[in-house]
Amino acid sequence: MINALRWIVFAIAALAMNFPILVTLSTSFKSARELSTNPGLWVYAPTLENYATVFTVSDRLNIFLYLVNSVAVAALGTLLAVALALPAAYAIARGKLGERTLLPLIVNLRAVPLIIFAIPLYMMFQWLSLLDTRLGLGLILAIVNLPLALVILVNAIRDLPGELDEAALMDGATRFQILTRVIAPLCRPAIVTSLIFGFITAWNEFLFGLMLTTSKAVPITVGASFFFAASGGGVQWGVASAVMIVGALPPMLLGLIMYRQISGSMTAGAVKG
Repeated sequence: MINALRWIVFAIAALAMNFPILVTLSTSFKSARELSTNPGLWVYAPTLENYATVFTVSDRLNIFLYLVNSVAVAALGTLLAVALALPAAYAIARGKLGERTLLPLIVNLRAVPLIIFAIPLYMMFQWLSLLDTRLGLGLILAIVNLPLALVILVNAIRDLPGELDEAALMDGATRFQILTRVIAPLCRPAIVTSLIFGFITAWNEFLFGLMLTTSKAVPITVGASFFFAASGGGVQWGVASAVMIVGALPPMLLGLIMYRQISGSMTAGAVKG
């Protein structure tokens, strides 16, 4: 009886949290005619017309370009953030460098609304000719991902016994060799978790993609908004829903596939998995 009640509560909670996704998914399979008469979840005449419209390349709309841009900038922003966070985390955890000032400062910067940095970043990127480039957007996403990656990796390295470093030093290893051959392999679950969270965060970033790109480096989060009135005559809700599903699918699949990796890392001190 208790287990049945638990499953009922779980089902209700899952339905409530995923209701917007279900509505968007069902809307993406409805024709414009059915949308005008059937606002409910059930689809009486499913159609792929909206998805065909989304994947039709035109002079103004190119979802393939938007997807490639998102993959490129998310990968750059994630890999660069972890590459910078790992040695910094090692210095903080082992050498206590910046533990009381640098770490809190970086972490607190993530709590500041990103819109505050919009104008100076735009002016700086304009001066550096980085506007509407994948490199420029990737660099910004690396800064956005850096605080979370640093916190995860600092906690992971702190859980490793310091005797590992001492033994490696006695064997003649340098600090760089200790970081790359001892610490990094043991922190692999934490590194993977940082990469996953970073990729999802970078993929979903909208503000900087809107401000710093115009055509060549537009990510899917911004490019999706171009489809809302693709055929003119107001918002095309079916097309809008289809492009939102396409844009949300990669991070959703990544989270589902790597769920055990993420949960295991976060609950086991980021070193057991």
